[in-house]
Amino acid sequence: MLPADFETFSRLVKSESGLSMTPDKAYLLDARLRPVARKWKLNDLGQLAQALRTQHDLAQIRDVTEALTVNESFFFRDTKPFDQLRDHLLPILLAARASSRKLRIWSAAASSGQEAYSIAMLVRECGPTIDGWTVDIVGTDLSTEILERARAGIYTSFEVQRGLPTKLLAKYFTRVGDRWQIVESLRRSVQFIRHNLMHDPAAFGTFDIVFCRNVLIYFDLPTKARVLHGIRRQMPADGYLLLGAAETVLGVSNDFASSPDMPGVFVTTQHVPVAMPDRLNAPFQSTVKSQFQLGSLQP
Repeated sequence: MLPADFETFSRLVKSESGLSMTPDKAYLLDARLRPVARKWKLNDLGQLAQALRTQHDLAQIRDVTEALTVNESFFFRDTKPFDQLRDHLLPILLAARASSRKLRIWSAAASSGQEAYSIAMLVRECGPTIDGWTVDIVGTDLSTEILERARAGIYTSFEVQRGLPTKLLAKYFTRVGDRWQIVESLRRSVQFIRHNLMHDPAAFGTFDIVFCRNVLIYFDLPTKARVLHGIRRQMPADGYLLLGAAETVLGVSNDFASSPDMPGVFVTTQHVPVAMPDRLNAPFQSTVKSQFQLGSLQP
């Protein structure tokens, strides 16, 4: 790939999605953009780069951007954030939202939906504790194609074997040929919407919990700060943010701080810590933890 062509692709994806591409990722551009070139009946990436420089076709720009921003995802990835959600965040927020009985959770950069559906399964496993509640789960991503996959909720055997406990596979999936599909009732509990994290998320309303995991690592420092600031504006003061294991707000954002009691969880800088409510802890122990131990159930 010619340096000028790499510069064209990297500059485009940076402006459209915030993703920073370094020259050592040229192999990734080559692998992901060749199908795009074929789709547009172009002979090679050089012609694709030239078309982008001269034609400014919005559909072509979208195809290139989406091809470069599709990231890997799997069910209950890294386990720890879902333990934190189950053991701490849900009990605290169920107590705090007892009067409204409403809870909203955002899975940003949701990719093909595994994270959002993992959250939905965990919430469903709360059983009677959450009866009568309205729990909105919204998954967003830049790629329209990947969102269609997420809405369909159909996964290969390999995909459901990565992190998904066998018990939950049996409970929340049905066999469709050689694949597995999320049951309709669970699919209906998650809304998937196209959204670019570089854009204002105000239209989505506020969220009590935001998962924005394993995406900031692809952004430069100013873009990270911009994305985190946009997320903060959509959260109440007592909201919670979960990032990837290699991600932090330290030196990036003044909107969030590390939670002193929950490693890997971030709180707003206006957050007032609250203790785990005793009256909710016991029901969670019986209705969730005894049935839903991610560490003990094998995929």
